Amino acid sequence: MSRKTDPFAIDLTPELIVRAYQAGIFPMAEDAGSADLFWVSPQQRGIIPLDDFHISKSLRKTLKTHPYEIKVDTDFEAVIEGCATAGVDRDSTWINKEIRRLYGALFTRGLVHTVEVWDGLALVGGLYGVSLGAAFFGESMFHRKTDCSKIAMANLLFRLKAGRYRLLDTQFVTDHLKTFGGIEIPREDYEVRLAEALRYQADYRAIDRTG
Repeated sequence: MSRKTDPFAIDLTPELIVRAYQAGIFPMAEDAGSADLFWVSPQQRGIIPLDDFHISKSLRKTLKTHPYEIKVDTDFEAVIEGCATAGVDRDSTWINKEIRRLYGALFTRGLVHTVEVWDGLALVGGLYGVSLGAAFFGESMFHRKTDCSKIAMANLLFRLKAGRYRLLDTQFVTDHLKTFGGIEIPREDYEVRLAEALRYQADYRAIDRTG
């Protein structure tokens, strides 16, 4: 039932979302039009090992020659709008108004970050995720031009490595994420890695200061 009509519903707050991530749980909606969220804790969890990720030769070439500007944390609303819009890379989306509200609040608190790929004044790709301690929880990505989600993901991987992150949680593993070295691990293994990552503090902007 909707949190607005169910008298026993838990009031969803940014603080509750943070506690859920710390416990290895994340929220989703059935679709963009749904008023409800549900909690997810997969038996098999997707991660990309930050000490063993893969950048293909073709993508390395693209990273050196593409004409786009990479920015971070400048336009969260545009990024989540891109992720929430059905298009060439998705037929539907699970990002509803409640997700937008909660993650927007987390962004203003510095707990959600973006990678943005800009072609002049046009946002042509990007991603966003939650950062807690030395763990980064990837949420969603999109592209409007070829390879722009790959460019964003590669930037994220280099950024997390430079910032001394210990865990990149992708929730699930897709064929796209497998090209970067994405794997599945049992929930029990994930919870151990999560607890360890939360003991440390990483720096999302470290690469911007070191070049």
